Amino acid sequence: MKMKESQFLLIKQQLKKLTSMDCFYKEKLKGIDVDKIESQEDFEKLPFTWKGDLREAYPLGLQAVPDEEIVRIHSSSGTTGTPVIIPYTQQDVTDWAEMFKRCYEFAGITNKDRIHITPGYGLWTAGIGFQLGAERLGAMTIPMGPGNTDKQLKMMTDLKSTVLCATSSYALLLAEEIARREIKDKIYLKKGIIGSERWGTKMRNRIADELGVELYDIYGLTEIYGPGIAINCQKQGAMHYWDDYIYLEIVDPKTGEVLPDGEIGEICITTLRKQGAPLIRYRTHDLSRIVTGDCPCGSKYPRIDTLIGRTDDMVKVKGCNIFPSQIDDLLSKIDGASSEYQVMVDHILGKDVLTLFVEVQQGVFKEYLSHVIEEEFKHKIGMTPVVKCVDMGDLPRSEKKSTRVFDNRY
Repeated sequence: MKMKESQFLLIKQQLKKLTSMDCFYKEKLKGIDVDKIESQEDFEKLPFTWKGDLREAYPLGLQAVPDEEIVRIHSSSGTTGTPVIIPYTQQDVTDWAEMFKRCYEFAGITNKDRIHITPGYGLWTAGIGFQLGAERLGAMTIPMGPGNTDKQLKMMTDLKSTVLCATSSYALLLAEEIARREIKDKIYLKKGIIGSERWGTKMRNRIADELGVELYDIYGLTEIYGPGIAINCQKQGAMHYWDDYIYLEIVDPKTGEVLPDGEIGEICITTLRKQGAPLIRYRTHDLSRIVTGDCPCGSKYPRIDTLIGRTDDMVKVKGCNIFPSQIDDLLSKIDGASSEYQVMVDHILGKDVLTLFVEVQQGVFKEYLSHVIEEEFKHKIGMTPVVKCVDMGDLPRSEKKSTRVFDNRY
């Protein structure tokens, strides 16, 4: 993707500011004369920023403005190490709200809708991001947060919510609960804005069918504002991202080389306008590709494909690199298999063993379907798993993100 002149000028401004003040990037870019960066090619020689860098900057090493300009902070969960704290100025919050409003508009949502928000609030960016955008849009906001499914469904039916904001895992849980209680005729949902985790076609179709809604993928991450930096439009397919706020590259996960448009690689983001904690060439670990050509919707905002997975989602078993997206795709083509599965990887008697638990539809001959899945897995992925078919609803559901792969070897 060729860098626009307006993007280059904003990046130059950021670089000059960050290297002239006492902050994280003054040390990160030490020895680099930013005045000599005169082209996209020069920019692509700058070092990447990694999640580890952000953790080392804990708590407020990323802050690039005085304390009196910071109006809030958000943070990653810290479940895999030291949390990352991101400070925001009022302008950052305003920009985020504007981007999120744009997401709602691209999904055909208006101020006449009633937006039911189930992601978490607090330090996490999700719930408050959905709310910021809804308020900016002028729509009624129902700020539920996660959990308490009884209360969720009562408010959803009584207030006649028309838009559901959720993780795919919780959207599925709600869809199953609505079907179990036989209250679909009391549900007024028309659209679902789904984010925070990748999901397969079969799961997507199941949620859409059971809730009777149009579904939209929203993208974002705590380090880069939060959710709301990209969404697919009403023509579905790829996601438009807001290139007036972020510059996006696709790089080879191993070499860091910038890849040609259309090739799958890791999303790398530079913020163009962020004040509180700007980021330069941040490696997200998310895998996608630039989608070329014009979108049928007519928008000129560039597009990336729906996320394929994450570089750190991969598990290596018997020499095979296995991504959850491959399993999603495999199961989507097998009649009788549902979207829900779990993978357990163990080291037993000196050998790695991958066990795949799959929920199957009622009436399916489990032993036969297990054999079919094993053969397809071996053919498509390159190794033979132990497949165990289970009844619908046997695998755990989540009110937040689902964990599908458990590696017990280490």
